[in-house]
Amino acid sequence: MTSLQTVEPAVDDACCAPSGQAALDAEEAQRTALVFKALADPNRLRLLSIVKATGGGEACVCDLTEPLDLSQPTVSHHLKILVDARLLHREKRGTWAYYSLVPGAIERTAGLLASL
Repeated sequence: MTSLQTVEPAVDDACCAPSGQAALDAEEAQRTALVFKALADPNRLRLLSIVKATGGGEACVCDLTEPLDLSQPTVSHHLKILVDARLLHREKRGTWAYYSLVPGAIERTAGLLASL
């Protein structure tokens, strides 16, 4: 019977040196992924664009269904995802909800990629 020899690979200590850059911790990665997931849908990108372009800086959910040609429940679902990702702020007035950009949200989102 022949025995097989195992060969240990040569390890070059220089190639395995830590980069010195801080990696995202699990909580940061979860928050960042939430933002990117929210932005990964064309309808949500359009909603952000519409809200941003609206005079007065806010839009009623009732005004967001027609431009997207989606039902009100579907638009509300997309808006909830954007609120959960801290991109939009929601304010309820009577039976309607009004949405506005969270101050600095666009800039923070752009910075997320730069910080990776």
